[in-house]
Amino acid sequence: MQTMKDMYESRTRELPRLSERMEPVLYGGPEAPGPLTGEQLQQYDQNGFLLFPRFFDAEMVGRLQEELERLRGLAAIRRSPVAILEPKSREIRSIFAVHRLSKVYGALAGYPRLMDMAEQILASAVYIHQSRVNLKPGFDGKEFYWHSDFETWHVEDGMPQMRALSCIVALTENRETNGALMVIPGSHKKYVACVGKAPENHFKTSLQQQVFGVPDTGSIAALADAGGIASFTGPPGTVALFDCNLLHGSNSNITPLPRSNVFFVYNSVKNVLMDPFGGAPPRPDYLASRKFVPLRSNGLNR
Repeated sequence: MQTMKDMYESRTRELPRLSERMEPVLYGGPEAPGPLTGEQLQQYDQNGFLLFPRFFDAEMVGRLQEELERLRGLAAIRRSPVAILEPKSREIRSIFAVHRLSKVYGALAGYPRLMDMAEQILASAVYIHQSRVNLKPGFDGKEFYWHSDFETWHVEDGMPQMRALSCIVALTENRETNGALMVIPGSHKKYVACVGKAPENHFKTSLQQQVFGVPDTGSIAALADAGGIASFTGPPGTVALFDCNLLHGSNSNITPLPRSNVFFVYNSVKNVLMDPFGGAPPRPDYLASRKFVPLRSNGLNR
């Protein structure tokens, strides 16, 4: 039974609303111990993200790429709900729960330095709320429109607070021309309440093209005018961390160059899911984990 007041009401009114974030960005403060420097923590607090080019070396990237090709080639995965297909080409767009499907990606999710940075920012033990590989095949990789992950996770999954972050590991070159992720710096400190109540089982179509939970153009324009737009570009092995409420999206890929990234969402164990605040039944566990144990190091070398 839901008992917590909804501090981030969304999809309930006829007009969008822009409001202030209720929680800190750095739960441990600007001097929290960990691998991130004070300057890096300040940048994360101000902009909502950090970028680490060539975080992983070529050997590690090769292992991750090989594992992606193995997963893509499994007929059982393609038939499973965890695989989201492009609506026209039927190419794989996303594979969810990859940390459960693959020992290689499971080990990557528990990579010590990644966990250390997440725990430093969130000031608690963490678990994987969601994992996925997003693919933008050459010529036909479709766009992901602007959105805040937290808005969806709050309304559709019951995540109560903004105490989570995403970690991207680039599996291919991410260029501005092949659909690199774009973000609006500073937008994580505002909350965009969206318009339009999503239908039941909205996730079955939203993972191909999102219609509900999409910010209005006026709010996007105002936030972009204040913070600008930055792109997560870099070679394979680049890592990005970004706040759960940071507005982000990506263009379609009409180049011959595919773009693939693996995502891990680290959520605080003090921010476990409740009933969805939008009132619909919870989404499946492969999209929003409700059974978990805090992460531990599980096999990859630093």
